[in-house]
Amino acid sequence: MGRLADFTRDSSELACQSAKGHGKSNNVMFRVDRQKNRMSPLPRARFADLQLRERQHLQEWLVHQPDALGEPLLIITKEFDRFEETSERLDVLALDRHRNLVVIENKLDDSGRDVTWQALKYTAYVSTMSTAELVQVHQDYLTRYCNGGSAADSICAFLGEDSVDDLILNPGNGQRIIFVAANFRPEVTATVLWLINRGIAVQCFTVSPYLFGEELFVDVQQVLPPPNAESYMVKVASKEVEESASNDAGQRRYALRREFWALLLEQLRRDGVSMFDGVNPSKENWITAGSGVGSAPFGIAFTQREARVELVLWKADKAENVRIFDGLAARKEEIEREFGGQMEWLNDPQLLQCKILVRHPFEGFDRESWPRMAEWMSSTFEQFARTLKGPLNEIGNRY
Repeated sequence: MGRLADFTRDSSELACQSAKGHGKSNNVMFRVDRQKNRMSPLPRARFADLQLRERQHLQEWLVHQPDALGEPLLIITKEFDRFEETSERLDVLALDRHRNLVVIENKLDDSGRDVTWQALKYTAYVSTMSTAELVQVHQDYLTRYCNGGSAADSICAFLGEDSVDDLILNPGNGQRIIFVAANFRPEVTATVLWLINRGIAVQCFTVSPYLFGEELFVDVQQVLPPPNAESYMVKVASKEVEESASNDAGQRRYALRREFWALLLEQLRRDGVSMFDGVNPSKENWITAGSGVGSAPFGIAFTQREARVELVLWKADKAENVRIFDGLAARKEEIEREFGGQMEWLNDPQLLQCKILVRHPFEGFDRESWPRMAEWMSSTFEQFARTLKGPLNEIGNRY
């Protein structure tokens, strides 16, 4: 993980060098004089010096040419301010071909310090919007800005679908964020990289104006994640998020097991089953007690779907495990009659160990099932151990 993370940081730092705040991007646009076979740099301008405005100019350029951001996007609305309990307004809301919402925040010469916080709020606000709400928002946008038209038809044409009736727009947590500015401050790029490394889909694009006579050119470049490392960074981030989620799930599972074992051990003590008196609650899904034969413990186990009581023969010598198992199996009918039910007899040639067990279906992770499961384990184990202990010691300690 360290080497992967180092590579990701290196790629990110290279991107940051061209996206620093308080400085200009390293991007340079050149004009080629074909007759002289020479190129010369075009003068880079500032939006403020050109008297260009964020909403009146940059936003309109992107609304009418959204694929300047590197992919097909459908503009759902702009200047949206109809969030509940707030009058805040996001710049542009778009839809990508995967039906995910894309929040686009535009700045001019400087990203400012608070753009990431603003965008995260807006993304949280739109994350709950339903398909019906989005169709209506898009309809209002078309009516106000685009001389009408059908929002349903617009969305279907973009997605290549026949009807919105069966479409699910804005699924799950697939919302994305795109930042656009001439320059990004270090606190913004640091936050964006932190979000990317936690699996949040965020991109930064620099937009740089250039003058050539009376003509104005705009260069739009993705700087975060670096285009040549984007797929890799996303995979690394997804892997880290998956591992983190798996670790969190493991910790919750361990805590759940300890909680159940505490309940069961108390049940065993109440029922007078003393074989587990020295056992403490464990993070594992099993607890064991000595049987009188080395490396042949009695056990109680549970999973999400079942509970078990068992005898496990796991001596280092496979042949010795088989000898004991075969000796008990020869008395199977007698043992099961005394136990009062059938047992499972497992001797897998591929495994070192042999098992004899009884299992019962339970919702092992459902606390409401625990009292019944504990009662079954206690009563079943007591009879199971009483039945097998004599034959086991007789056969297992025979040399």
